[in-house]
Amino acid sequence: MLNNINAVTKLARAKSVPVIFIQHEQPKSVIEYESAGWALQSSLVTQTGDYFVRKTTPDSFLNTNLQRVLSELNVDSLIVCGYASEFCIDTTIRRAAGLGYCVTLVSDAHTTHDKEHAIGAQIRAHHNVTLPNITSFGVKIEVVEARNLWV
Repeated sequence: MLNNINAVTKLARAKSVPVIFIQHEQPKSVIEYESAGWALQSSLVTQTGDYFVRKTTPDSFLNTNLQRVLSELNVDSLIVCGYASEFCIDTTIRRAAGLGYCVTLVSDAHTTHDKEHAIGAQIRAHHNVTLPNITSFGVKIEVVEARNLWV
């Protein structure tokens, strides 16, 4: 999954598509701002010119500067990957669609950890199948493998 995220961000940069990293934080926890647990996974490749947004809920838009950044960059569609499929990915995609953004979920570049009711791969598969079936927002939500982006 991390290799796929790096492949997506590398291709985005090559096509002058902005790359935005969203970092979840929670005070007085293992993901407290600027703590080791808050840091991006060490194998993720970031570059000067990438954007970084801090968030405190699964919704990457709620109480963040993401909407402003997207507006300033003239963005009308999003490519989404990351962690956790059933929380941050799902919530952010639904919110983005509600705000009018077309969304592409990279099917093999998001994940979650195993839960009591389902393993991470099943949860990821569930979201890959259900999210593109939401049509009521009036924008397209599609799911594409990393290797098929921009093909």
